[in-house]
Amino acid sequence: MRRLLLAVPVAALLVVAVVVLATEYVVARPSRRAKDVAYVPVNAPDVDKKRHLLDVYSPRKSAPHAAGFPVVLFIHGGSWTSGNKNLYTFIGRRLAKQGVVAVVINYRLAPAVHVPEQAADCARALAWTVQNISQYGGDPARVFVMGHSAGGGLAALLATDDELLAAHGLPHNPVRGAILDDPAGLDMYSYLREMKYSNDEQYLVPFGNDPTVWKQLSAIYKIRPGLPPFIFYLGGETYPSISGSSGRFRDKLKASGQAPLYTIMPGRHHIPMVLQLYWQHNLIYQGLLKFVGA
Repeated sequence: MRRLLLAVPVAALLVVAVVVLATEYVVARPSRRAKDVAYVPVNAPDVDKKRHLLDVYSPRKSAPHAAGFPVVLFIHGGSWTSGNKNLYTFIGRRLAKQGVVAVVINYRLAPAVHVPEQAADCARALAWTVQNISQYGGDPARVFVMGHSAGGGLAALLATDDELLAAHGLPHNPVRGAILDDPAGLDMYSYLREMKYSNDEQYLVPFGNDPTVWKQLSAIYKIRPGLPPFIFYLGGETYPSISGSSGRFRDKLKASGQAPLYTIMPGRHHIPMVLQLYWQHNLIYQGLLKFVGA
């Protein structure tokens, strides 16, 4: 009897694994993946051969427009200290299946580097995308940025910090819009000054001790008229710091003349806000496809 009881969970897990693999196969067929493409020259003095890489997911079908498909550059989260593009193949596959060229990137992590270097990495990946994405069927004039958690904060910087982009080969900001999925780090200046949650000191590892840098890396202080449009998705049960900073970001956008799309998903916690992207027809993809014109 004990053996039978042990076999039931194992059998169930095997069934789930088979279903997941079968689903991935079906989703993968309509797309192509170019894996581990270097976006920093190999002779650059600061090149990291494991982290300065990205994957491109392209639809196999022909683009409806001669210029190509819209492009979404996705930046993973992980508290600025962890994460890997290989965990997010499902996002690349599902975007490609729905007529979007997806660029899923790695960037260097703390404590090896700090957030200024991470933001620079994201800017370099964006510059590579604009310069090369036409080779993968993407339209360089329709590039959008997307991020979850820490990646959402970095994506917001790409959409707002023209000086950051100009320092890395983009004299004009090419971002056509930003999709922020439960974003963290939109206002690290206020967050790190207040230090009102337990273990907040951990974020001094990626951000350092200089309040000037905290403000420089907080996209909320770069809001001004004329920014590309934003679309927000917030978990109804996410961290108060994320819901609070996102609400303030939205209000400042409104004051600047932009009314961003802002959706709260009841009952959703922080991690499920990205895990739900495994399902092709979820609410985020529905809004994203309209947003990018796919």
